[in-house]
Amino acid sequence: MIIAMNGALCASDKAVISVYDHGFLYGMGVFETFRTYNGHPFLLAAHLERLAAAARELGIPYETDEARLAALVQELLQANGLEDAYFRLSVSAGEEPLGLPGDTYSRPAEILYVKPLPPERDAAVWAAGRPLQLLETRRNTPEGERRLKSFHYMNSIFGKRELSRYSWAQGAEGLFLDDCGFVSEGTVSNLFFIQGDTLYTPAAETCILEGITREWVLRHASEAGMEVEDEGFYTWEMLLEADEIFLTNSIQEIMPVTSLYDPEGNGLVIGGGAAGDRTRQLALHYRQAAEAGGNT
Repeated sequence: MIIAMNGALCASDKAVISVYDHGFLYGMGVFETFRTYNGHPFLLAAHLERLAAAARELGIPYETDEARLAALVQELLQANGLEDAYFRLSVSAGEEPLGLPGDTYSRPAEILYVKPLPPERDAAVWAAGRPLQLLETRRNTPEGERRLKSFHYMNSIFGKRELSRYSWAQGAEGLFLDDCGFVSEGTVSNLFFIQGDTLYTPAAETCILEGITREWVLRHASEAGMEVEDEGFYTWEMLLEADEIFLTNSIQEIMPVTSLYDPEGNGLVIGGGAAGDRTRQLALHYRQAAEAGGNT
């Protein structure tokens, strides 16, 4: 694949980064993942705003430029012969002397990765949803005051490895609880559930990453006839009583959950085993907005 390193296109197998880069040495870096629709990245401004804020917290001097990044996305699509694609924009602290720094960084490195999108699910497969598997691994607390989309992904990898042990949960997403036993988020997704006309999602204090698609859903839920409960602290038992459950991220968009499993393999079907009406409405609205372009 052709990627972009510090703004210049190069073959991925020719790209190099210093062994003294503090992203490699100490995990000091942040990233965003997004996809394009009709060749244009959706919610790019929101992704770049979160990236810049996170970089500032880590002392990485990185200024975002939406027009430049959008143009670079177009170059990469053309160079790789893709109409649409998955993108990861990574900003690493850059090369510095060995040892923990006491000051801010000065030479960040920017890499824009690209890869083909997974095949589109047909409507019937999407409506059948995904299982959600409760994990014994707990969501770790953030390294700072809030969770950043940083290079620190060990906790999610541990969750993914645990998920592979559950033979009954093929294709499932893993669900973390926080240290207090409240539902938190998936290994790569945010969680929502619907009871009646009310939409619920775990609070940031449950150690979640506040996702860009999550924020879109909170802004637009009223258009699907729902009231949004203040983000709060919810239990696994509350999920078992939910009318509808869905997951969000920028690549999978809005994905219905139609079955729940605990670590002992006890299962429960949600919504009769099919995506609920509110989830369908939100997913349709999201896709329409994405294909129309823009940042709302």
